[in-house]
Amino acid sequence: MGTPQRVVVYGATGHTGRFVVAELRRRGVAPVLSGRDGARLARLAGQDDETVVRPATPDDPGSLDRALAGAAAVVNCAGPFAVTAAPVVGAALRAGLPYVDVAAEIEASLSTFTDHAVAARDAGTVVVPSMAFFGGLGDLLVTAALGDRTAADEVHVAYGLSGWHPTPGTRTAGQVSHERRAGRRVRFTGGALEYHDDVVAQRRWTFPEPLGRRAVVAGFTMADVVTVPSHLDVAEVVTYMAVDAARDLAGPDTPGPEAADASGRSDQTFTVDVLVRAGGTEHRASARGRDIYAVTAPLAVEAVQRILDGRTRSTGVVSAGAAFDAPDFLRALAPHLSVELPPVAVRRT
Repeated sequence: MGTPQRVVVYGATGHTGRFVVAELRRRGVAPVLSGRDGARLARLAGQDDETVVRPATPDDPGSLDRALAGAAAVVNCAGPFAVTAAPVVGAALRAGLPYVDVAAEIEASLSTFTDHAVAARDAGTVVVPSMAFFGGLGDLLVTAALGDRTAADEVHVAYGLSGWHPTPGTRTAGQVSHERRAGRRVRFTGGALEYHDDVVAQRRWTFPEPLGRRAVVAGFTMADVVTVPSHLDVAEVVTYMAVDAARDLAGPDTPGPEAADASGRSDQTFTVDVLVRAGGTEHRASARGRDIYAVTAPLAVEAVQRILDGRTRSTGVVSAGAAFDAPDFLRALAPHLSVELPPVAVRRT
């Protein structure tokens, strides 16, 4: 039997990183633990002599090169991605490795698409930013809802979270984004990103049962405004967040997630509901599950396995919807996700 492929998890000691490490192990893939804090990495590895630990910092390209040496792929879980994404992508491209990250930062994700497109294409490798609950899941649902279509008039992605207990990493990333935008908000309209100071509006969104009709914040913009337009011709992408979850995130005293089972998952649940309007017709898809941080792990690891197995549709910097067969990918995530997708059209010859 050959040596198992190793996948580097950069930011392995973070909240999401630990879920990714556990998911790799569950699938029989050997993780390489990497990140900025060698002592924390060693504690995570524990007494397992087979676990490889390779500390590295974004400002030391040599350390990143050593961390990725001999690996098959890298998953970047270390925020803020405004700091880590470019250096880790660069190291992956130098090594000719696929790169996946779990960034929810809009500008960081956009920079990955714009700054590394040529190098990734020339290297013939796959770079998938925002392969996570925010950015990746919505993009897969939108792509599945559209079927063979590559254009839409409007895309709406509504997040029905039972609550949001943000991790320290989420708070840090939010602060970085806030400072980067000078306090402005961002939206995707008229086929482009636009910064604005408009007042936040509330709407009502009818989610699939049992969630039903809920108050949401309209224009609570997430990484879907980068991933969806990266491969679909669309003029308007609007994302919504359940009001209670938005209040949790805004509250400075809201505690972080607490484990409710042996896997470390919290008891927070979610429904992601997608509505796409194209050519006078409406198309819907939705997904339900538990713990927005924990579900990012099977999303990212499924992406890595499909890349390594050659089950991708393109190379270069691509979103989840462009890289993979969206309906098949989503269904493969059971039991982590329960999805409702449009029926597959039968072509008649």
